[in-house]
Amino acid sequence: MSDTIRAARTETFEHTISGLLKKRAMLFNDGQRARDRLAEIRNDIQAVDRVLGTLGYTGDLDAEMPRQKREVIFGRGELTRAILDELREAEAPMTSRQIAQAIVALSGMDARDRRYVSDLTKRVSKALTSLKRDAVARSRLDIRGNITWAPNTKIDQPKSDHDDGRARS
Repeated sequence: MSDTIRAARTETFEHTISGLLKKRAMLFNDGQRARDRLAEIRNDIQAVDRVLGTLGYTGDLDAEMPRQKREVIFGRGELTRAILDELREAEAPMTSRQIAQAIVALSGMDARDRRYVSDLTKRVSKALTSLKRDAVARSRLDIRGNITWAPNTKIDQPKSDHDDGRARS
C-alpha cells in the first residue's frame, strides 16, 4: 500500500455531489415505502381486531401483544407549540382532528396512517383541555355538536410594561 494519497482528477466535487443526490433520493424512496408498508400493517391489524370482535373474542387484545417501548413523537412542549401555531394561523375555530391533521401534514408523517392520526387527535384533545384550563385556548360547540377550538384572546391586557392595570393612589 502506498503512503501517499492521490490528488483528485477534478477540482470540483460534481461526481461526489451527483452520487450523494442519487443516494439521498434512494433513501427517501426507501423511507416512503417503509412508511406506506407500516401504515398498511397497522390497518391490517385493525381489520383483524374487528374480525376477532365479530367472531366473539372478548379478551384484551392489548394484553396479548408484547410490551413495546413508548415512542416519543414530540419533545417537551413541542405539541403544545404546534397546536397554538395552528390555532393562531387558522381563519376559523378548528376541531381536534383538524389540528392533528394539520400537524401531521407539517411534520411530514403519513396522513394515511389512521391509527397515528387517531392517537395524535387524542393527544391534541388532551393538550387542548390543559390549554383551556390555563386560559390559553377556548372551546365552543359547532352546529353539529363538535367541539371547536380557538386561541383565547386577552381582553384586559396592561397598556404598557409599567401599567399593570391596578389603580394608583
